[in-house]
Amino acid sequence: MSIWFFINAIVFFYAMVKVFSSAFGIHIIFGSIGITLILYNWTRHAVFSTIRSNISRKRKIKYAQLSKKVLPIHKYTGSSALVVLIVHASYVLYYFGWQSMNPKMLSGLLAIVVLSFVVLFGWLRFIRTTYNRRMIHLILGYCLFVSVVLHVIL
Repeated sequence: MSIWFFINAIVFFYAMVKVFSSAFGIHIIFGSIGITLILYNWTRHAVFSTIRSNISRKRKIKYAQLSKKVLPIHKYTGSSALVVLIVHASYVLYYFGWQSMNPKMLSGLLAIVVLSFVVLFGWLRFIRTTYNRRMIHLILGYCLFVSVVLHVIL
């Protein structure tokens, strides 16, 4: 198994502990749904990392077949995450207003911007796959993961 499975699990459980230990608002519900969708999509990276690792051919084929079944909904999950997190941001802005010096809001803004580009390049890859689009999508995925983790920690 790739280390990314364990990192995703740690981030998910940490986020859920923060969700259930704080005041429960509609914005938190949408935020938790959004992070679940992002981590679900990011788990594809963990599957591909596992496929490229030094495991038996039989397990590689099993993971590749599983990944192939999930591929059609990958685009829609990412797009849904973007919509859900825009709703999350809207509720946050409605309840708390814009606070330009608040690190939580700034990290959330960064995460939404990066997620927008990840979704954009994901759909561009669907239309026409090139090496550059694939690498941009992957690098933006890493940036998204870091910005989401930063947002959850703050």
